[in-house]
Amino acid sequence: MIKKVQQLSIAVLLLISAFGCKSKIKQQDDELYSRHLQRQVKLTVITTPMPDDKSDLNLLILNDGQDMGQLRVKEIIDSLYKKKLIKPLLVVGVHAGDRMKEYGVSDNPDFLNRGDKAGYYDAFIDKELYPYVKKMATVRKFNQVAIAGCSQGGLSAFDIAWNNATIIDKVGVFSGSFWWRDKDDKAADYSDEKDRIMLNKIRSSRKKPGLKYWFYTGGQEETGDRDKDGIIDVVDDTRDLVELIKSKNICLPDDIRLVEDPAGKHDHESWSKQLPAFLIWAFGK
Repeated sequence: MIKKVQQLSIAVLLLISAFGCKSKIKQQDDELYSRHLQRQVKLTVITTPMPDDKSDLNLLILNDGQDMGQLRVKEIIDSLYKKKLIKPLLVVGVHAGDRMKEYGVSDNPDFLNRGDKAGYYDAFIDKELYPYVKKMATVRKFNQVAIAGCSQGGLSAFDIAWNNATIIDKVGVFSGSFWWRDKDDKAADYSDEKDRIMLNKIRSSRKKPGLKYWFYTGGQEETGDRDKDGIIDVVDDTRDLVELIKSKNICLPDDIRLVEDPAGKHDHESWSKQLPAFLIWAFGK
């Protein structure tokens, strides 16, 4: 019964979008039970008017869906769509459970065992959420699929995209936690080259997923500077990951976008300012 109610809610949302006012952006809450996470997952769904040809519909999955209001997602999409800057879009914001457990690198928790449920969250996105949304949107395949997140949610988004490039085309990372490490950085034998989990995963991987990457960092996000080079860690770690991807010839140079704002902070206001550029990059006309 619960499943039928869930299915009806998104179905009604999409029907309203398809046949209602052509200029309206719709938002509605929904829920989906996850057997992988063993919990009810809350969703916030935003959709532009449905295109006549469903194959033109795009999908964005957002981590930390509970923060969509602070990111002004609905207002930004409404503005971009009215200006005809983005294509038809369905956004599914996934509300976080225990984000310190579920966000991370699949099967590789950090030195404090954070992210030990990241593999289950990955399975939820791949095996439960994506099929559910595709069914409710009544599409066989979305035109483009992107996943995005901020901070630890950005680390999670990158990892999920890397693991599931057969269904995900693009990834957006706002201030990603690429410092994620398997050893305390204060340990005598800590090394950036050996102990940053995500960089090690990419370095040792033989995969060349057909992804496109968008990264953002701000110059005022923190004061941490592990290697004392005058560049804060969030910028250093992201630059190092970008250079690693380039060195492995995983994608074309134009498939990577790195945006740095010297005044940017580690907060929703800074991320919200970058969101329009990301959406145009990912779904622009």
